Amino acid sequence: MKINLKNVRSIGIVMMLLLVSAFGLGCIGGDSGKAQAGPVKATWITADVNGDVVSIPVADVNDNTNVHFKVNTNTELGEIAVMAFVLGDEIVIRSNVCPPCRSIGFTLDDAVLVCDSCGTTFDAETGNGIQGACVAYPKESIPYTESGGIIVMDINDVITAHQNTVIKG
Repeated sequence: MKINLKNVRSIGIVMMLLLVSAFGLGCIGGDSGKAQAGPVKATWITADVNGDVVSIPVADVNDNTNVHFKVNTNTELGEIAVMAFVLGDEIVIRSNVCPPCRSIGFTLDDAVLVCDSCGTTFDAETGNGIQGACVAYPKESIPYTESGGIIVMDINDVITAHQNTVIKG
């Protein structure tokens, strides 16, 4: 029996393509090669507030993917909630309040924030509402800097983001 090398080569290529499609497509062109863990509920952490500076460890956000914390503003607003989560290779920080339903918790489901109380969904990248009763209250972004493994925010930026989030529109 004579073996045709062309056929053997073709079968080898087909088998290789099948293996790549069965096991490797998730890694080709992926953002980080990490498998999606599904919806990630927020973990409470403690922020350090020193004067006008609010800080949290980068490791707390990276290790938990989705965190929230409270900041005492020493104003008539009292304590306000903030969320921080990993989106792709970035950390995003937003106001953590859903005014109509009074929730302060959001689950991160891929690139969507889901209110833990009413189920309203928000685009995690932009903070804009997608669907649900509270879409008219986008989650305002909070600027920050990162230094030595610490995320640093100005308390006035935290307050402004909260105030802009509780205003309809």
